[in-house]
Amino acid sequence: MKLRRQKHWLVGLTASITMSLSLMATADTTRAFIPMGMADSVGVIDLESRQMTSSMSGTVNTHGSALTPDGRYLVAGSLTAHESEKPVSRPEGVTEDEHAAHHGGGAATASEETNTGRLYVMDTATNSISRTLEVPGPVHHVLVTSDGRYAVSTHPMGGGISVVDLDSGKQFKSVATGPAPNYVVETEGGQSLLVSNSGNGTISEVDTTHWFVKRNLRIGGGPEHMVLAPDNERLYVNDVASGQVSVVELASGAVAATYEVGEEPHGVGLSNDGQILFATSKGSNRIVRIELDTGDRHSAPLAPAPYHLAVSPHGGQLLVTSRAESKLWVLEPDSLDIIDEVPLKGIGHQISLGFQ
Repeated sequence: MKLRRQKHWLVGLTASITMSLSLMATADTTRAFIPMGMADSVGVIDLESRQMTSSMSGTVNTHGSALTPDGRYLVAGSLTAHESEKPVSRPEGVTEDEHAAHHGGGAATASEETNTGRLYVMDTATNSISRTLEVPGPVHHVLVTSDGRYAVSTHPMGGGISVVDLDSGKQFKSVATGPAPNYVVETEGGQSLLVSNSGNGTISEVDTTHWFVKRNLRIGGGPEHMVLAPDNERLYVNDVASGQVSVVELASGAVAATYEVGEEPHGVGLSNDGQILFATSKGSNRIVRIELDTGDRHSAPLAPAPYHLAVSPHGGQLLVTSRAESKLWVLEPDSLDIIDEVPLKGIGHQISLGFQ
C-alpha cells in the first residue's frame, strides 16, 4: 500500500513538473492580436513562428483593441452601431399604460431605438468572449488604462470618449473632447489621457483623477494616430491633412517639428529605445523610418496601402497591416526589408501585443 501511494505521488509530481516546464516554454511566446473588421473576428499571430495560430470569433466589425496589463483579456471595440439592449425608459409624467400604448405594448419603434456600441472582453487563454459591454456609440480605437481598471473608447460620431469600469462592466464616465475623436494614448504614470480630435485639429488632455478635459492643444490639420515618447515629453501625431507627423512638446503644447511621411499617413510607432520613429503612408504606399536625434529619413516602398503599425519586442520588428489586402507584413526595422508576410482572414486594424 505504501509503495502504491509513493508511485501515485511520483506520477503526480512528474505531471506537475511536466506542466510547469510546458508553461515555462510558452511563457515568453509573444502574440499579436489583430481585429479584422468586417471579417467579424480577431486574429491571433504567434510572432516567433510568424503564423496565425487561431482566431477569436463572435465579434461584429471590430476595429480597436487593447490588452489588460496582465494579458488575460483583450478588449475589442465594434465600429458598427448596435441596437441598445437596455429597455426604453418611460418619460417623466407619462404613465406606464400610456408608455406601453405609445410603443405598441412596450416595444420601441425602429426610429426610437438607441444606437449604441459594443466592447467585447475576450479571454486570451480560451479565445472566447467573456463579456459584451454596451458603450454610447460605435467604437473606433480602444485603450485599457495601465492599472487595468478601465477600458477607454473613442466615439467618432459622439464627440468624445467613454470610460468603462472593467470590474463592474458598466460605463463609469463619458468625456466630451471634440469632433471626430480618433485615437487615445495614456501618459506614463497614468495621470492623463491624450485624445486626437481629427475634426478640429486638436489634442485633448483628459485628467484621469477627475475625468475632465484640462486643456486642448491646437495643432491643426487632421490628427489621428499617436505615439508618446517614453519620457512623456513629446507626442508624435500623424496628420492626414498635411501628410506629416507632428512632434508636440507636451509641456508647452507647441508643435516643435514636423516630418514628411506621404499621402494619407496612418500608423505610427517608436522603436523600443524611443530613438526611431516609424510611420506608414497609405496613399504613397511607403513605410518611413526617421532617426529622431539627427532627423535622417529613410523610406521603402510597401504596397498596397500600409495601414496599422506596431513595434514587436522580437528584435524591434515592425508589424504592418494592409488596408487593401488581408495580410500582415513583418519588417526588419533598420533596412525596412520585408521579412515575412502573414495571411489574415480580413483587413487588420489596431494591433495589440501580449505574452502567452
